[in-house]
Parts: sequence; structure tokens; C-alpha cells
Amino acid sequence: MPVLDISSYAEDFNADPYPYYARLREAGPVHRVTLVGEGGGDVWLVVGHEEARAALNHPGLSKNWQASEYFEQIAASAVNNHMLEADPPRHTRLRKLVAREFTARRVEALRPLVQRVTDERLDAMAADGARRADLIRSLAFPLPMTVICELLGVPDLDREAFRTWSNEVVAPTTAANSSWALSETARYLTALIEDKRARPGEDLLSGLIRDSDEDGDRLTQDELIAMAFLLLVAGHETTVNLISNGVRALLAHPDQLAALRADWSLLDGAVEEMLRYDGPVEGATFRFASEDLEIGGVPIGAGEAVLVSLASADRDPERFPDPDTFDIRRAPQGHLAFGHGIHFCLGAPLARMEGRIAVRSLLERFPDLAADPDAGPHEWIPGTLIRGVKQLPVRW
Repeated sequence: MPVLDISSYAEDFNADPYPYYARLREAGPVHRVTLVGEGGGDVWLVVGHEEARAALNHPGLSKNWQASEYFEQIAASAVNNHMLEADPPRHTRLRKLVAREFTARRVEALRPLVQRVTDERLDAMAADGARRADLIRSLAFPLPMTVICELLGVPDLDREAFRTWSNEVVAPTTAANSSWALSETARYLTALIEDKRARPGEDLLSGLIRDSDEDGDRLTQDELIAMAFLLLVAGHETTVNLISNGVRALLAHPDQLAALRADWSLLDGAVEEMLRYDGPVEGATFRFASEDLEIGGVPIGAGEAVLVSLASADRDPERFPDPDTFDIRRAPQGHLAFGHGIHFCLGAPLARMEGRIAVRSLLERFPDLAADPDAGPHEWIPGTLIRGVKQLPVRW
């Protein structure tokens, strides 16, 4: 099968990958490609919805990147050795330990905090007097970052520094910057965990340090660092772009925005459509064939890298009628924005709560919210992991 070099039109692909995915799907569900802004060699890209679901739950596809030559230039550390990159039985063990603390009750208890932080951010936007703002800096970033820090018990985190580290991890500008970000994050989290050991609280991180399961199993120091890293990064990066991509979609579709304002019972469905139409995670993290296998009838050799495009899967017309239309009344049909199978996003309920509260509160506070016409073109997050813009200028 010939290799398609997506990197040759990186700028256009980053801005709007959906037409490219559509052409790929028309030619078949699985393709050999050279990606935008990724290290290593060529990969298999899964673009069909049913094939994506199968790949996300395929026992022959490993998440252990350290066993592959694709990322051989990256050194393993405590930070990048977390459960998202682990296979059973290690993944099963790690997820069980964190799931004991990441309960529905603990998440629901955060609802007043989510509303309070949202209101405070909107108050600050209104008080500024400029009647315009970067929605990411003003709301979409500080809200989930504040919430995940409260959940973990990290009140004094340098948010701007962590945002810089996190950005370099999910969309590296250079390999050196990515290594630097991982090193800085590991250094910070090591000190944080030691402080939690000395002064434990009722937060999730203290619970992870303190608790063991019925067999006496508990997280090691390196596993605690990796888990804290995963929860902090995944706990804010995805929600930042859920909120900003969702608002951007509403502002670009005035009829849907008007419908939502007129009937707030549509809110839950609107958030699900935001996730499907232009979700925050464009592609799942890499998988590697642990044996010769087939996906969508395409043979994949042992050791080869596989990338599942969640963005393409959720625009597949075989699954979603008229998939390029943003329709907040769309019947639920099982999007893959939070993944599928054993790696389904543990924080999905929290992300949904934050998205619903942020979108409704924003639109109620600023009835005439609109995209800022003087802002110029968007600057897009590069690569195929996170989908979104770096700033979202709005006015009211």
C-alpha cells in the first residue's frame, strides 16, 4: 500500500483535517501515512468508525510504546510511564487503584466549585470593560485547571508554568523542548508528592498515596508521579478544548446557538454534538501491533504503529448521517471522543459537567457573544493528538 504524506500539507491539515479524512475514508478505512508533526516513521491511520472502535479495543494492539522502535529516541521516565501507555495486567491494576478514588460521588461534589469558578471568571471578563477577551485564557483554561488542582489537592501550582509544560508534552515544538517539559514536570511532581506524604489531606492525590487495595497493593513512587501527571494533563487539556471548540462551533452556527439559547433542555445533547463534531482529542495515543493482525481487512505487521483518528471516526457517514453538519438535536449514536474499551476516559463525567456549566453560564452572561471579527485567523494546535486553537478571541 502506498504511503500518503500528510505532513506535506501540515498547515492546512492542522486548520481543517476533516476534508482530508473524508477523502481517506472514501478510499478505505485504514491507510499508511506520514503524519503531521510526529516523530518516528510511517504509521497506520485508522479513519473508519467501526474500524476505530475495533482498534481501540483490540487485544493485539499494545499501548506500551517502550516495546516499539517508533519512539526509540524518547527516554522512559516516571512521567511518561502512566496507565494510558500500559497494557493489562499492569493497566488493570493501575486503573483499579485510581478508580477507587476517582468516584462519581467525588466528581459530583465538585459541581459547586465548577459553577463558582465559572462565575468568577465570567465576572472578571465583564469587569474588564473591554467587552472582548481571549476565551481560552479567560475561561476555558483556568476553569478545568482550577478544578483538577482542587481535586488533586494542588492549590499552589504555577498554572502558567504547567500550561507551558503541558503544551510541550501534547504538541511538542521540538524534541528537546518536549524532554525539558517532561523533566520539569517530573521534578515538580516529585516535590509535590513528598509534600503530600508529609501533610496529607482529603484530596485525591493524598488518597492515592495513602490507600491500598484489599491485597495490600498500592502505587509506587514512580507510579504516583505518572498518575499525577496523567490526571493533571488529561484533566485540563481535553476540557480546555471541549469548551473552546464547542463555543467556536456554536458561534459559527447561529441557528444552533439560537436554538440552544431558546431551550436549555438541549444542552446535554449540544455538548455531545460538540464532542462528536470537533472534539478535543483528534487522535488517540499510539498503539503498536504486538502480532501480525488485520484491521478493516488491511494487514498490519507486528511492531508497526497504529493511530486511531477519533476525529475522522466521528465524521464517518456510515455511522452519522450528514456528519459534517453541526446539529445539537442529533440523536445520540455513540461518538468516540472519550475513546472506547479499557482506556475509555476516566474523567469523562467531569469533563461533561464542566462543559455544560461553562457553556450555559457563558451564553447566559453574554447574550450577544460573538467571534471577534478583528482577531485575524486562528492559530491551531499542531499535530494529531489535541484538536483546537491556541486563542479564541470573542466580543460581546
